[in-house]
Amino acid sequence: MALRSALHWRLYSLPALKYTTCWRNHRLQPQRGLHSHIIEALQAATGTENVSTTTAVREQHGKDESHHECKPPDAVVWPQSVEQVSRMARICFENNIPIIPFGTSTGLEGGVLAMKGGVCFDLTKMDKVVQLNTVDFDVTVEPGVTRKGLDNYLRGSGLWFPVDPGADASLCGMAATSASGTNAVRYGTMKENVINLEVVLADGRIMYTAGQERRFRKTSAGYNLTNLFIGSEGTLGIITKTTLRLHGIPETMVSAVCSFPTVQAAVDCTVQILQCSIPIARIEFLDDLMIDACNKYNNLSYMVSPTLFLEFHGTEKSVEEQIQATGPIVGHVGDGNFHCLLFMNPEDEDERRRVKEFTNRLARRALAMHGTCTGEHGIGLGKRQLLTEEVGAVAMQVMKEIKAVLDPKNIMNPGKVV
Repeated sequence: MALRSALHWRLYSLPALKYTTCWRNHRLQPQRGLHSHIIEALQAATGTENVSTTTAVREQHGKDESHHECKPPDAVVWPQSVEQVSRMARICFENNIPIIPFGTSTGLEGGVLAMKGGVCFDLTKMDKVVQLNTVDFDVTVEPGVTRKGLDNYLRGSGLWFPVDPGADASLCGMAATSASGTNAVRYGTMKENVINLEVVLADGRIMYTAGQERRFRKTSAGYNLTNLFIGSEGTLGIITKTTLRLHGIPETMVSAVCSFPTVQAAVDCTVQILQCSIPIARIEFLDDLMIDACNKYNNLSYMVSPTLFLEFHGTEKSVEEQIQATGPIVGHVGDGNFHCLLFMNPEDEDERRRVKEFTNRLARRALAMHGTCTGEHGIGLGKRQLLTEEVGAVAMQVMKEIKAVLDPKNIMNPGKVV
């Protein structure tokens, strides 16, 4: 295909299992447990009611929506302020206890699994919109604020946040995983829409990646620490606030559905749209199998062939001009991102092995086309070797050295990314 691909996949299990339970009849890692004085210190920092070591709560916090088996933490805490996060991080640092940040658990790469036990920091009680600046088009939120929650808060302001990963994920979690979505072709990913981050480091220090309360449109001041933490997946620090770039709600939105005889024809037309500089908001591709599944599930009657779903944003006149220019074209390919949906039985070891082999071949095909092994969901637990193949040994060593400086005891979400 002509586009450089960001091929990745989603694994769906049969039968469907909720993340609140562990696979294999609740087979847990042996609970290491935390000394009572550590539990007492955590309770003193955030309140007795905000610390739990019960099995059900631990299980719920040891699984995301990926295919990886449940790995529960030894304890779960619910801080309600950055000061509480800082105090508890310091407790963990002084006692060499792993820290796993936790948001809405909608990730697909095993990013919240407690591979070495430790304390899960559930940040959902920190759910305030701290500051909205309608003149400067930015907003600052805590980690418990989700994408849909922000949309509701912005209702009536004339502004919106367009990064949509397809789940009601927490916005700080989206920054931590460098999330993307269907609007990326026009509005960019989290990297283009995060202005500043408040981060608690492994030793409890509080840092602002662009300076405290800074929310400028552009800067050339020093190293880009904001982008260092975007996509770090909790391995360098805990994101406790993010300042986001907002956009004006377009006057008009128009969508179109176009069918093609082949996959290549759909991709070629997508390239032509982008080469013509048409400011399209979304270009989503579905192959004939997916269109057929959508027809059956939603009782639709789309032509069963490779199809593009397009969406145009702008003024009424500009949208009309865009449509007149994309008229014969049909087919999340606009930003070179392809999903492969795989179904498997997690109880079948041979099937799990074959699926893993397939997904590795798929990712290496993307790398061979000068693309990336993950366009949206990060590295997490399962793609560490693929990351090494993608960036090379020197870049991987630099990443490890950066982590060693910021997390010298390797307590920040250990076993992930690097």
